[in-house]
Amino acid sequence: MDTNDSVTPFTGIATEYDYEDSSTTMGDYEDGLICERSSVREFRKYYEPALYWIIVILGAIGNSLVVWIYSYFKNRLKSMTDVYLLNLALADLFFLCTLPFWAVDSIFGWTFGLGLCKFVSAIYKINFFSSMFLLTCISVDRYIVIVQTTKAQNSKRDRLLYSKLICVLVWLLAVVLSIPEFLFARSKTDDEGNQFCTMVYWNNENNRTKILVLALQICMGFCIPLIVMIFCYANIVRTLLKTRNFEKHKALRVILAVVAVFVVSQLPYNGMLVFEATQAANMTITNCEEVKRFDIAGQIMKSLAYMHSCLNPFLYAFVGVRFRKDVIRIFQKLGCLTTLKSPKVPRPSLMSDTDTTNALSL
Repeated sequence: MDTNDSVTPFTGIATEYDYEDSSTTMGDYEDGLICERSSVREFRKYYEPALYWIIVILGAIGNSLVVWIYSYFKNRLKSMTDVYLLNLALADLFFLCTLPFWAVDSIFGWTFGLGLCKFVSAIYKINFFSSMFLLTCISVDRYIVIVQTTKAQNSKRDRLLYSKLICVLVWLLAVVLSIPEFLFARSKTDDEGNQFCTMVYWNNENNRTKILVLALQICMGFCIPLIVMIFCYANIVRTLLKTRNFEKHKALRVILAVVAVFVVSQLPYNGMLVFEATQAANMTITNCEEVKRFDIAGQIMKSLAYMHSCLNPFLYAFVGVRFRKDVIRIFQKLGCLTTLKSPKVPRPSLMSDTDTTNALSL
C-alpha cells in the first residue's frame, strides 16, 4: 500500500488504533464521489484524550493497589485465583501504558516512529488477549472450587502450581496472537503530512488477511471467554441456589455484576468488529454520512471496552473483605489511618475468606 495515497477503498469502521480510514478522504461512494471524513478525526481529537486519561488514572490506582497488596502480603498468593488476579492486574497496567500513546496520536498524529508503532501496538494486543484469558481462568477456578469442592480440596497444592504454569501459557499465547501487530502495524502518512500508526494489511483478494485477523480477535478475545464464563457461572449459580447460606444472594449479585460488566463493555465493541469484518468482505455501506456515523460509534464502543481494565480491580478484588482489610492495614502502617478502627469482619461464609471465597475472589 502506498503510504502517501489518501484515497483508499472503505473496508470498515475505524476501530482500535486503525485510523487510516478516519483521518483523510476515502474511496468512491455514491456516484463516484469522495467521502470526506475529517469530522471523524475531529471527534476523536476531542473525545479520546480526556477519556483515555481518566481510564489510565483510575485503572492505574486500582491495579497498582492490587499489585501492592500482593507484594506487601506475600502470603496472599495461596490460591489459583490470587495468582490470576495478580497477573490480571499486571496485564491491565501494561495495557493502560499504551493508552497515552493513542491519546497523543489522536491530537498530534503518530510522532513516535515505526518501531514504537509496532511495539506499542503489540503490547496493547498482548495485554488485551492476556486479560481476556485470565478472566476466563478465574471463571474456571471459581467453577472448580464451588461446583467441584471435593476435587478442589484434594488437589489444592497441585492447582497452585498449575496456575503458575497456566499464566506462563496465557502470556505466551497472547504473544503469539499479537504477531499480526508486529507484521502489519505501520506509521502511515497522508497527503496532508499527518502520520498515523495503523494496520496496513497485505493486498489480497477480498481482504482475507484483515478478515482473518479480525475473526481471530473476535473468537479468542470475546466469544471463547464469554462461552466459558457463561458455562462456569451458570453452574456456580445453580450450586449456590442449593445452599442455605444467608449470604448466597450477595454472591449471586457479584457474579451477575461480573458477567454483566463483561458483556456490556465487550459485546458492543466486538459487534462493531464483526461489522468491520463483514464490510471488509463485502462493502455494504456506500453512504458517506452513514459511514461517518459508524466511525464515531466505533470510537465510543472501543472506549467502552477499554474501561473494563479500570473496573477489573473493583469487580474481582476490592468487593471482597480480604482486600478491603489489607488496604486498611497498609494505610494504617503508613500512618494514614491511625485514628480509624479496623472494620468488623463478618464470620466466614461464601463471601469471606474460605476456599470458596478465594474462588469468588471475595
